[in-house]
Amino acid sequence: MTEAEAVINTFSITEDYEGTRIDKVLTALLEDQSRSYLKKLFAEDRILMNGKSVKPSAKVQEGDLVTISIPDQVVPNIEAEDIPLDILYEDGDVLVVNKPKGMVVHPAAGHYTGTLVNAVMYHCRENLSGINGVLRPGIVHRIDKDTTGSILVCKNDAAHRSIAAQLKDHSIKRKYFAICYGRLHDDDITVDQPIGRDYKERKKMAVMPGGKRAVTHIHVLERFRDYSFVECVLETGRTHQIRVHMAYIKHPLIGDTVYQGRRTCPFETYGQCLHAGILGFVHPSTGEYIETSAPLPAYFEAILERLRKQGI
Repeated sequence: MTEAEAVINTFSITEDYEGTRIDKVLTALLEDQSRSYLKKLFAEDRILMNGKSVKPSAKVQEGDLVTISIPDQVVPNIEAEDIPLDILYEDGDVLVVNKPKGMVVHPAAGHYTGTLVNAVMYHCRENLSGINGVLRPGIVHRIDKDTTGSILVCKNDAAHRSIAAQLKDHSIKRKYFAICYGRLHDDDITVDQPIGRDYKERKKMAVMPGGKRAVTHIHVLERFRDYSFVECVLETGRTHQIRVHMAYIKHPLIGDTVYQGRRTCPFETYGQCLHAGILGFVHPSTGEYIETSAPLPAYFEAILERLRKQGI
């Protein structure tokens, strides 16, 4: 086990959060921290507002300065594991992997083995960027456990900085494929709605005022009686962005138990029917444009085939 350095976060409250309870604000801002852990930090006076201890129920005002001191944590040693990888592209700087359904990208509580990180540590040995620390070596972006498809891994810090900059200015091409409930009437739809942590259900994200700007471009590829096969291009990259935006327009992804509401899925999807198919980026060393394509997984193709045959 290794000791991680203490982290101090400081936030200046913006107008969007005016009059909101401080615990709800921090729940939205600190996505990686649970409510119970934040409650513990409040009890230990590790959360200050304008330099003074504060209760979770305190209301914030624009301009308030909130400081959170997160104590040292014990970080587990992450072991390399000989897990097969479906490699779409690889050179000395980057690796593009077709991630299978059910694989977690990086270690976290309850998932310290069997992750993509464990696999790439074995494959790449010592050649991974260290910018995101020991839990996320080489990881510059992620996709959900039950989302399949392309994910880019950086082998050195220079490549990591280059790819991170491309993600920040939205120049990386990320095209996803999905099957959603309902027959979409318009061929092309752009959803430009902010996304933030759902105050009521912490595991969910939601379209909400004060969230981060999120833009998804949706194009219909095929229509069926009660479903649509769509292509989604990300302009931004928020947590659960496609899943949240599709639910927002009343066409959630089939198999998405978090966002599909009370709908019953008649297909075996093992989670949301979402695949990161196309990934395009400028190579960090050569400046060449690289584009990879991950084929649709077998379960996805089987659902499409059934829909085409039955016309449902």
